[in-house]
Amino acid sequence: MTRDPYEVLGVPRGAGADDIRKAFRKLAKKHHPDANPGDKASEERFKQVSGAFDLLGDPAKRRRFDAGEIDADGREVFRGFGGPGQGGPSGGGAGGFDASDFSDILGEMFGRRGGRGGPRGGGGAGPGAGPGFAARGPDVRARLEIDLEEAILGGKKRISFQDGRTLDVTIPPGAADGQTLRLRGHGEPGRGGKGDALIELSIRPHPVFRKENEQLVMDLPVSIPDAVLGGRVQAPTPDGPVSLTVPRGATSGQSLRLKGKGLADSRGVRGDLLARIQVMLPEGPDPQLEAFAARWREERPYVPRRR
Repeated sequence: MTRDPYEVLGVPRGAGADDIRKAFRKLAKKHHPDANPGDKASEERFKQVSGAFDLLGDPAKRRRFDAGEIDADGREVFRGFGGPGQGGPSGGGAGGFDASDFSDILGEMFGRRGGRGGPRGGGGAGPGAGPGFAARGPDVRARLEIDLEEAILGGKKRISFQDGRTLDVTIPPGAADGQTLRLRGHGEPGRGGKGDALIELSIRPHPVFRKENEQLVMDLPVSIPDAVLGGRVQAPTPDGPVSLTVPRGATSGQSLRLKGKGLADSRGVRGDLLARIQVMLPEGPDPQLEAFAARWREERPYVPRRR
């Protein structure tokens, strides 16, 4: 005789949806055949737990069972000519989930992402799935270093695994440091299919560009004549060098904005690149510059204002 489903799951008749779900999760994880290979007792217990959740996890079935209209196996109960039987309480609190949650719960515990409602005892993860439930293989993890330009513009990179396999990874535009890409079906094999490959991206430090508060920034060296008189200089960007106009009287710390040359968001939309001017002296001593500076300091003393 089939046991009372409430007794099987170890919950009272007035238990709510969350309590039933938690009870099933705990017992299914404990008695699942994949966790107890060759253990007939655990296999039978898993069948009972699955059947109990199949019934109590469906609000309609639970109401009918509590009313005495169906038995613990879900079969109609013949009541003769006396009308429907008088069962127990109506199962208040049973709403909020249905039997299709079975596959979701098992998927969370064992990594399966199959369709819902598979045949009883077959390879699916639907309600009532018994020892035929097949977990997919474990996921594999790897770390992939990329350049800042690749993170901004996207591209393809090849990664090698310890087992000798190689895999081409498509990097989306706007990829972020620490972002994980999931490549389905490229993990370890299992009875329910292959797991996934989880690729964590790591952006290498760049010698020119740096990230400050979601903004891409670089230092732009400018000579004294270009800073005083203004001029055009070559400036690097992630897309290649561009010609940039330095305004007359530019000073160190002043920022020039290069529109659409900065970081990309998850949609691939580019922000701006800030070029911070750094006025540079020539390398080595310059007698003419020193003479000019000495004359200027004597004739036109200048004390920079504190910013």
